[in-house]
Amino acid sequence: MEIKTETTPKRQSYLIFLEEIAEFLNRFFAVERFPEVEKGGIYLPSSRSIRRLGLALEPETQLQEWAIAQNLDALFLHRPWKLQPGQLPPDIGVISYHLPFDERLTIGFNPRLAQVLNMSGLEVLGEKENRAIGMLGEIPTQSFESLCSCVSQVFGGTEQVRTTVCEKVKRVAVVGAMTDLLVREAAERGADIYITGQLRQPAEEAIQETQIGAIAVGHHRSEVWGLRALAGVLQERWLRLEVVLSHFN
Repeated sequence: MEIKTETTPKRQSYLIFLEEIAEFLNRFFAVERFPEVEKGGIYLPSSRSIRRLGLALEPETQLQEWAIAQNLDALFLHRPWKLQPGQLPPDIGVISYHLPFDERLTIGFNPRLAQVLNMSGLEVLGEKENRAIGMLGEIPTQSFESLCSCVSQVFGGTEQVRTTVCEKVKRVAVVGAMTDLLVREAAERGADIYITGQLRQPAEEAIQETQIGAIAVGHHRSEVWGLRALAGVLQERWLRLEVVLSHFN
């Protein structure tokens, strides 16, 4: 009787290509929910296999030097539109996701961020074209100062803070927009704190009247957090993929 034995897969099966990463991110970002012009995907094609993938928000002037120094095989750009011809070596491919990245990995309905903030019982707050733009959830009861410290540690700082009358906070809203209606809805649904990217003047009256607290982390900080989160997502999917965050984010 012949006994079959398992053999080690050929090294070829370990190769990663730009199309695979784009297909994975298309599913992760659920791009079918977005208009065609906002879906993202492959921005510059390449047939080169990928061992080292760089992540950057946009193409800074030192992009080529960084890509060469880091020996990158491909690049993720959040905002690729200023990328100039010849700014990258010709065989480096580029993938890009703008709105899907913002909605899934920055301030909004972001389950990965909810885990970091220890939020539970997530509910949708606010929608845009049938997509959730914010979340409500419970957090362990704590002081406002403790929550501010946590948020500052997560994002590397905050931009603006509006204190709350509550001695203890236990329910927060995390929303990728700030309007009078959204602030009032968050307060009506029991949120003690409204966390967003930037405080908006049209919502000031609602903040004062509802006495809800507010924390603005800054749009750039939220994007940098999103890149860090994306690095984790990609490395969870591909053990042998080396992900490099740009130093100019």
